[in-house]
Amino acid sequence: MSGGARMLVVAPDPATPELARTLDLAGYAWKAVDGAAGAGDHEPEDGWAGAIVDATTDADTAWALLRSLRKHPDRRIPTLVLIGGGQLLELEHRDDLFDDFCLAPFHPTELEARLRHLLTAEVEVHSADLVEYGDLVLNLETYQASVDGRPLDLTYMEYELLKFLAQNPGKVFTREILLSRVWGYEYYGGARTVDVHIRRLRAKLGEERAGLIQTVRSVGYRFGQSRWE
Repeated sequence: MSGGARMLVVAPDPATPELARTLDLAGYAWKAVDGAAGAGDHEPEDGWAGAIVDATTDADTAWALLRSLRKHPDRRIPTLVLIGGGQLLELEHRDDLFDDFCLAPFHPTELEARLRHLLTAEVEVHSADLVEYGDLVLNLETYQASVDGRPLDLTYMEYELLKFLAQNPGKVFTREILLSRVWGYEYYGGARTVDVHIRRLRAKLGEERAGLIQTVRSVGYRFGQSRWE
């Protein structure tokens, strides 16, 4: 474990050999726990840097842990959930419990890329630019977004996706291009994550502005006009 490195919490205990190997080779400090009680008992003084929760074996315990992490008293802990392909429907009503997901079995490069982006939400950004579209405003310095002066509670990747789309109004992007340009890695079959993040963005933008992100059938998504303009 490298000195000063903040620690990830991983569940369940033990972690799968594939996950343990990936985290070790990438240089992450991590601790495997069983459930919410273990996460609370072993939390370091400076808090968990993030969480990776494997829901492929015991989904009920995994979702209980994710609910517990979302209620953390001090701050929001970035979370990634591992699921099997047959569990995609389980995400439909649990969007608020995680920041990103990865299909198992995962490709190590994809998992590393997701983690890298997930854990950079607190990195300082040196730019005073604003991205504005109507009354939607994204501050590139503070990583904050607002609609008509109302702050939007976006995760890091939701913000990144909305920023990319808003900076390219009228252009159509496939899911694969969005994965590459926003998430920063090649396509390994995880295009479903784009659909989930689009759905979450539309919900947070609200009914009046959900149409800003348009679905282009059989192609992808476009940021454009909606009925509120």
